[in-house]
Amino acid sequence: MLTKKQLDLLEFIHKRVQRDGVPPSFDEMKEALDLKSKSGIHRLITALEERGFIRRLAHRARALEIVKLPDALEAKLGQSQSSFKPQVIDGDRPDQRPVAAQSLPTSGAAAGVIDLPVMGRIAAGVPIAAISEVSHNVAVPAAMVGKGEHYALEVKGDSMIDAGINDGDVVIIRETVTADNGDIVVALVEDAEATLKRYRRNGNAIALEAANPAYETRLFRDDQVKVQGRLVGLIRSY
Repeated sequence: MLTKKQLDLLEFIHKRVQRDGVPPSFDEMKEALDLKSKSGIHRLITALEERGFIRRLAHRARALEIVKLPDALEAKLGQSQSSFKPQVIDGDRPDQRPVAAQSLPTSGAAAGVIDLPVMGRIAAGVPIAAISEVSHNVAVPAAMVGKGEHYALEVKGDSMIDAGINDGDVVIIRETVTADNGDIVVALVEDAEATLKRYRRNGNAIALEAANPAYETRLFRDDQVKVQGRLVGLIRSY
């Protein structure tokens, strides 16, 4: 599944190759996707390469090759009659909240437990693309979530292990767009990548801190980072 930014970039590259015979430059890609830096393009290209949609060619300028297109994009471009259209998301959360995200209590023996949607994976390491489709639900104690809207994410990576957050854990997130210094948050970086890190603001700068000495603190302008939620709980399977 591709994010909207990834799909937009793949479509832009494909159209330019069809028109000019060569892929666009990184500056052209950055301008087309309205990103503030080329680092965001690098991350999107890496994600597309890992998913097998493009290939980087060695020792060539603008060395990108389209390997395949998702069925939805082929259909849009009139190259396929496939009826498969994968869901494409913009940003971090879907516009329409699943019923499970309303945190309604279950009945009977499970009273006091609520179902939250697991919205995919979040990186506790190098930022990865935020996936925003419900993969399954997870039951959590009602006392864990309190007021507000919540969702769950599966952790990928080890950069928060010193905060007790391990690879494979499920974190419970309360939706919010603000955070205090020291909070562990879901941060959306340049509208393209999401990560779980400790948040610190200093004037107009945002630091996203790992809880593992193997990872460096990453610094951004405040307009490059959007808080999507704050960690309120954790579930671990043994």
